[in-house]
Amino acid sequence: MSIVIWILTFFLVLASAFLILIVLAQKAKSDGGMGSAMGGGMAEAAFGAETSNVLSKSTIYAAIAFFVLALILYLTRLHQQKHGLVGGGLPSIPVSTAPALPPVTSSPAATVNVPLAPVATPGAMTVPAPTAPDAAKKP
Repeated sequence: MSIVIWILTFFLVLASAFLILIVLAQKAKSDGGMGSAMGGGMAEAAFGAETSNVLSKSTIYAAIAFFVLALILYLTRLHQQKHGLVGGGLPSIPVSTAPALPPVTSSPAATVNVPLAPVATPGAMTVPAPTAPDAAKKP
């Protein structure tokens, strides 16, 4: 199915390029502008007196071909997405069956024990303990 889509896309690109060239080759109604600058007079020499009829008919046919090809490509793409024929996910990676490596252990000399200082909680207040009255200071 994807080969058909690529072929239709190729013909769509050809139809669009042909449509652009045909529109640029037409002579403007006011005998000026882009049509005469891009070779409007040369088309008259190639096709004779009936240039406007030939170019206008070919423009119509090229536009119809362009829109029909675009519609067909759109519908085939919708069909692919609806039926899950499009590989929209990530590609699958094959899982190897190699044994897992043993965990890395550190040597006991590399371990350093640092004593931690007591941590005060932010909301707690420390109140000094009351002292016993001194018996020697009586009046």
